[in-house]
Amino acid sequence: MDRQAYIDQIIDHFEHPRHFGALADPDVVLTGNNPACGDVVIVYLRSSGNGGAVTMSYEGQGCTISQAAASMVMEMLQGVTLAQIDAASVEPLLTKLGPDIASARQRCATLAFNTMKHAARALKNRQSESLQTFEVSKDPEGLL
Repeated sequence: MDRQAYIDQIIDHFEHPRHFGALADPDVVLTGNNPACGDVVIVYLRSSGNGGAVTMSYEGQGCTISQAAASMVMEMLQGVTLAQIDAASVEPLLTKLGPDIASARQRCATLAFNTMKHAARALKNRQSESLQTFEVSKDPEGLL
């Protein structure tokens, strides 16, 4: 892809964001920000449970790169599992943004990706804690 094609794709995601808006009944809401430039991304994440697919969306404001990258992250990771998010690499996102653009604005480009990774980790930890709590309360006297 040439530089203009990358720019056109970024502008399309900025002007027509995918999975934008608050998610109904999220399991996790996490805000990420870049204090150096003021970019903000709020990630909403809901799990179907039992290691199944997650649903996600975002809201935010900031530069074209941070908001377009957030849209791209949502599009790339929509419907994957928490384990897949945990294993995901930022490289496909940086490739999609274009090497010159991504390297010049690394913090903006990775804000949503990093926020999503933290949100997935928080949800995974919460689910583990819930499972442990359930197991303890299910058999409080140790009869099983």
